[in-house]
Amino acid sequence: MAHNSTDLIYGERVTPGVAAEIRDRALWLRGEDLQRASGWIFKPEGFCKDEVCIPVPPARAAQFAAGGRYNLAALAELLGQPIVADEEHRVWCFGAAAAERARKLKSLEAPDFSLPDLAGEMHSLSEYRGKKVLLVSWASW
Repeated sequence: MAHNSTDLIYGERVTPGVAAEIRDRALWLRGEDLQRASGWIFKPEGFCKDEVCIPVPPARAAQFAAGGRYNLAALAELLGQPIVADEEHRVWCFGAAAAERARKLKSLEAPDFSLPDLAGEMHSLSEYRGKKVLLVSWASW
């Protein structure tokens, strides 16, 4: 078991310097760090975020919660989130859940982003919602 200051990337939320216990590909966080890093809170009904609660499988309860700490890696696995961990540099990254990725793909709605025009003025794709947009990109590679 290693106690490290760990940087977490959960979706678009970046939380540096989280006190974490790392053991056997599990990432154990205190409740306040779990909420700060991911938005999830552990309640008697399971892990909750906004109006959504994910029950913990009773036979696997010890994999999710123990001694006031919560295994974010186990929760991510349960949710179908991809995980990339660089334990040497103490950085863990959690992607969007499979169901969320599928929903976004089915919606055919492009994610919002902002880029500067030739004059340096920033423009966001969301400014053009409901209008036809032609995006041209180029790369030297």
